[in-house]
Amino acid sequence: MIKRVFGIVFLCCYTTIVAQYTEVINSNKPGFSESPYSVGVGVYQLEGSFFYRKANAVPTFSNPRASGLELHYRMGLIDEALEFNLTTSIQDSQFAFSNVFESSYDEIGLGQLTLGAKYLVYKPKYADKSKEIRSWRKRHAFDWRRWIPHVAVYGGINFGSVLNDFHSRGGITPKVGVLLQNEFSDKLNVVTNIYYNYIGGEYPELSYIVTGTYNLNEKWSVFGEHQALFNAQEKQSNLGVGAAYLFNENLQINSSIRGTFQDNSPGVYTSLGISYRLDRHIDDFAELDEFGNKIEDDEVQTYNKGFFGRLIDKIKNIFKKKEDTTYKPEGEDANTKDKETDTPKDGRVRQKSILDDLTKKDKKAKKKTIKEKKKASRKQKRKEEKAKKKLEKERRKEEKRKLKEQEKLEKEIKELEEEIRKEEEEKKKEEEKKKKEEEEKKKKDGNKKDEEDEKDDN
Repeated sequence: MIKRVFGIVFLCCYTTIVAQYTEVINSNKPGFSESPYSVGVGVYQLEGSFFYRKANAVPTFSNPRASGLELHYRMGLIDEALEFNLTTSIQDSQFAFSNVFESSYDEIGLGQLTLGAKYLVYKPKYADKSKEIRSWRKRHAFDWRRWIPHVAVYGGINFGSVLNDFHSRGGITPKVGVLLQNEFSDKLNVVTNIYYNYIGGEYPELSYIVTGTYNLNEKWSVFGEHQALFNAQEKQSNLGVGAAYLFNENLQINSSIRGTFQDNSPGVYTSLGISYRLDRHIDDFAELDEFGNKIEDDEVQTYNKGFFGRLIDKIKNIFKKKEDTTYKPEGEDANTKDKETDTPKDGRVRQKSILDDLTKKDKKAKKKTIKEKKKASRKQKRKEEKAKKKLEKERRKEEKRKLKEQEKLEKEIKELEEEIRKEEEEKKKEEEKKKKEEEEKKKKDGNKKDEEDEKDDN
């Protein structure tokens, strides 16, 4: 099965590949997987992370704890689709022996050292939905061709001879792999890596990694990842999640946490890392004559020579003496003026230094425009927040005023009710007093009548 996979991959080697360079950093961290894309010619990128790993010491001889610095250096040379990389780690490892009795010891050194290279051999083309204006449904429908992955091949060498005994794995051994990436949308992509490692060593290993990454916005992205490793002695796997923050176009900060499983023994792995690139990439440009036609150089074209033919021609060009294309102002000697331009046999003139200058100015103007847009956006955001706070303050002030008016009205109502109650009590007292006086008057009148009756009887 492995032979068939690599056979299909190598048949794709003659597929045309486009440039790999991107305006912002393209980091593989914080995941363990590797994208099939290279960083681009003239780009030097360092991806480092501090990590801590701990697990239970189940096997007889194991590495239950490790902490240190993991480094991944990437460099683009010769071809846009080709990348060379170096992976290593400087770590403090605890080694444990568990059988009848248990013992452990610590050792500081290299836990990994792999020199490798990858080459993108196939990149599918997706439909441009933005040009579809007749059907909203077709414009927003999923492009099923996105299930076809980008494909790269990987080859490397493990230098186990310089590592400690636990990580040596049989000395110097090769490593091969296939790197796949599916871009399901502008925000979601899935990377799949399949490796056959430590070939010819004591414990050859087959592994795979599947990583899903989702871009929340221009700065933040999150990921989920599953990795599994298989060899004759044991099976290992881990499941992790993490996030990355794009600080600027050349710097990324990331972090992750994982659950590890080794022979059904759980563990934990955490990391905090930084990725930085030194961008020395120069875009290729086509030289045109006064009629707009492309000016061809006298050197032999290599577009139909295949990968290895282009590789040999690139190596030859490295040792060729390059002409001075530095731009100098007019008014200097005639020799300086001749150096500004290359005059081919057909008499047409090329001005590479001027184009370089225009390219740099355009790039500088673009950065300035982006900076001004960001500044204007922040200013507008602050203005909106200020207006929002002002409205909120006025709303609270109005609520407070209404509350005071309501309390005042309730107080007046209570005072009015109290006055009415007092008036009713006074009225009631007067009525009782009047009634009492009438009763006393009636009683007096009755007594007088009785006295008069007695006098009449006498």
